[in-house]
Amino acid sequence: MTMGSIMSEFLKLKRSMSWSVVVLLPIIMVVAGSGSTIAVEGEFADGWHTLWVRSIGFYGMAILPVGIAILASLVWRVEHKNSNWNALMSRPVPTWQIVVGKIAAISILAAVMQIVLVAAVIGLGKFVFGLPGMLPTDYLITSLLIIAAQVPVVAFQSALSTFARSFAAPVAIALVLTGASTMALLLKIPGVAVTPYALLTRTTQTGSATMLTGQGTSFDVSALTPDVVGLTIGLSAVLAVVVIAGTSIILNHTDTRT
Repeated sequence: MTMGSIMSEFLKLKRSMSWSVVVLLPIIMVVAGSGSTIAVEGEFADGWHTLWVRSIGFYGMAILPVGIAILASLVWRVEHKNSNWNALMSRPVPTWQIVVGKIAAISILAAVMQIVLVAAVIGLGKFVFGLPGMLPTDYLITSLLIIAAQVPVVAFQSALSTFARSFAAPVAIALVLTGASTMALLLKIPGVAVTPYALLTRTTQTGSATMLTGQGTSFDVSALTPDVVGLTIGLSAVLAVVVIAGTSIILNHTDTRT
């Protein structure tokens, strides 16, 4: 039944603007990051490492969670129109399956967005800037971690869009929480890295500081190790389950149309 819910969500997205966000947002950020580097420095001092860090840096610390919020609002927008909400909630499936179906659909969109970013980095690196070799495998592994770390943010933004008819409000909240999380990381506030937005931000930068000569982010960045991989996946799973459970409980006990 859960797979049926997921397929149902993708049928609704067939003509959605979500796919434009998925494709254009990461490409724009890669082009902007690489272009500004060439304009200022004239070259990629550390080759693929510089291209990756300049592409993922601002995107991961500010734009990615907002992009996820936009996707969540788009996925839920159809349910807040006409009598679609009643049709959704009257389906003969448990509430948690409806919640998981939405989260799965948004998570897949977010995963494709990361794949597009990697493809854009490789395409620009090979065919535009003529970098030798290929994007290091560590960054491909980091991308898989990013896909996992996106899920708690997806779950939280999906929850916001569940209860908010407004398209813009959940996106604005994502912008505020992303900024607050990044600032907390910069200030090295204890425990902040276990919150969804800070976890995602740190994960996007995983391994970057150890690859560049004399460059890195202004907050502590983890090296790509088995422990970091396991901790990121485990924490992402726990956070996602907590948000899914909370959303399902609230939906079961609250009439959001009153």
